[in-house]
Amino acid sequence: MEEIIRVDNLSFGYPDGQQALTDVNLTIYQGETVALIGPNGAGKSTLLLHLNGILHSNGAVKVFGRPVDDKNLRWVRSKVGLVFQNPDDQLFSPTVFDDVAFGPINLGYSEAKVPELVTRALDWVGMAGYERRSPHHLSLGEKKRIAIATVLSMNPEILVIDEPTSNLDPGSKWSLIELLRGLAITKIIASHDLELVQALCHRAIVLDRGVIIADGATSHILADMPLLMAHGLAHAKAS
Repeated sequence: MEEIIRVDNLSFGYPDGQQALTDVNLTIYQGETVALIGPNGAGKSTLLLHLNGILHSNGAVKVFGRPVDDKNLRWVRSKVGLVFQNPDDQLFSPTVFDDVAFGPINLGYSEAKVPELVTRALDWVGMAGYERRSPHHLSLGEKKRIAIATVLSMNPEILVIDEPTSNLDPGSKWSLIELLRGLAITKIIASHDLELVQALCHRAIVLDRGVIIADGATSHILADMPLLMAHGLAHAKAS
């Protein structure tokens, strides 16, 4: 398999002194669907934000062999699409069309091509016909689908998504899981939702306090109850 993301000895601290990541080493291969799991404050979101340059590393992150730095930033963001946990952080335009068109316009696609990309992205996420709707009047599940469409419209090769099923009711959650399952794209998914992880991801990485604790087959990781309990991912069963 082709190596498409490589993270070497990535450390990152916030200005307030919080050390979010410490010596993280990670390789993602073409076609994988990888879960990033861990408790709140583990550093999952911080790691995701490094993968398309929202947070800057010391040159420790590479996408298709190119460092994620200022020189490559536009190119990297055309390859790595990031979906935030809260769709309201991603949706800011008067209409769904404007939100989904924003990325392709900024990547320089022609005026004639943009509507085609918008239509295709909305079709992929099951939201065809929503172009003129206001994103702010949609349900949370619909907003999450539109947020994914804003990324897919840019034709990325890697989808990075933070807590996709958070705050969704069971029906919306499983509908979104089926949507993600149907996307033939490399996916990196940060989630507390172990049902989602089991349903979608063949590989799982446990991150805690900014350190990778375990990396392996999802079936093995989720079967290791002491590991899950030690890192806030499971509760002891009542006897």
